[in-house]
Amino acid sequence: MTRPSPGVWGRTARRWCRRASTLLVIGAASATAACGPGSDESARAANEGAASGTPAGRWDPVMNVVVERLRLAPGEQVFGVGLPGLFVDLPAALARAVEANGGVYVGTLGAIGPYGSLGDADFREAAVGLDREGLRELLRDVPVGVMLPGTSLADAPYGAMADLLGEGLGEHRAIHFHWGGRYDVESRSIPVGAEAAAQPSDDPTADSLYRTAITTIDYDALAAAQAAFEEAARAGEIHVTTPAGTDLRFRIGDRPVNRQDGDASAERARRGRIIIDREIEFPSGALRVAPVETTVSGLMVFPKSRWNGGEVENLTLTIEEGRIVGIEASSGVEAARAELDAAGESAAFRELAVGFNPLLAVPEEDPWLPYFGYGAGVVRLSLGDNSELGGTVGGGYVRWIFVLDATVTIDGATWVSDGRLTR
Repeated sequence: MTRPSPGVWGRTARRWCRRASTLLVIGAASATAACGPGSDESARAANEGAASGTPAGRWDPVMNVVVERLRLAPGEQVFGVGLPGLFVDLPAALARAVEANGGVYVGTLGAIGPYGSLGDADFREAAVGLDREGLRELLRDVPVGVMLPGTSLADAPYGAMADLLGEGLGEHRAIHFHWGGRYDVESRSIPVGAEAAAQPSDDPTADSLYRTAITTIDYDALAAAQAAFEEAARAGEIHVTTPAGTDLRFRIGDRPVNRQDGDASAERARRGRIIIDREIEFPSGALRVAPVETTVSGLMVFPKSRWNGGEVENLTLTIEEGRIVGIEASSGVEAARAELDAAGESAAFRELAVGFNPLLAVPEEDPWLPYFGYGAGVVRLSLGDNSELGGTVGGGYVRWIFVLDATVTIDGATWVSDGRLTR
């Protein structure tokens, strides 16, 4: 459950997701109730008859795979959280998949209340007018939530489910989608941030790629690759380098490792150590971990980047025991200093994320970054609050940095070479 903070890249990502009303967005993006219809009548019309611009049954293959990955128990209850009027055929596709897999679809909730006629009438009636706290109590008896287009933690039902996931309640678990278009790549040597230009998900190349990445990936092979990386990482020192000069070393010790391998089962939820172990993302592919802070040392180097709204060139951050202790740049250093000074206690190394999904790899020709760095060989080196990962850095600030030409070794064994997964 990635929650970008007041960092520039995180803020821009949220602004873009608000604009992209035709997107499936990440839970951290913000598409508020103002995007939806203003009445129950209009919401019902949107859900049951408005033109969606998509052919009937288009979402069935995707939802069938996703719900299958939930491994529903017979009669297990599932609810959806959606944005009325956006991809109006999705709730029905979700309901069909739930019923086909032996579950019970109880209804669809939006920021302004339940909408549509799908599911259980009593559940929908009970949800009318409830705030986040009220929904939290209602959903204690509904263990599975699927976060559909345009929803965010700002929406009461999504937030209520997040609260329950944070409590670590047995089999409670959620799914959300990253369908956020594509990020332009100026050069593989220039890190890509969430402020990068993104194109709507109705872009046929991106749309087709994401569907394929969900419906055809070998989930067993994906899980095995991530498990092997975790096993090696627990025993050794991780070394990350880039041609631009990034040179970081750290260890993860017994820190939780979040493997987004598509396992959304109740068993996975029960053994989850952190909240994001209970919120599974599709397409799948990233492994995420917050290193032991005192083991992180070295340099992070960005040839070109934007900080606090300003252009910065040849920025070098010096890190000791996880903290940023030096900031240098050939130009624009004041902008970087301003943003990191404002970050306060969050001015620290946050996480390593490594992408393992071969179907989301950055193309060799005309490169662009699919999704949020879940493609094989994409490395994310984030700064800021890592509490959701089991780390000790707080403060709320988060800055994502996608690196497309990194090399990652563990005790000298190469796992990623120049942005390409080698194992």
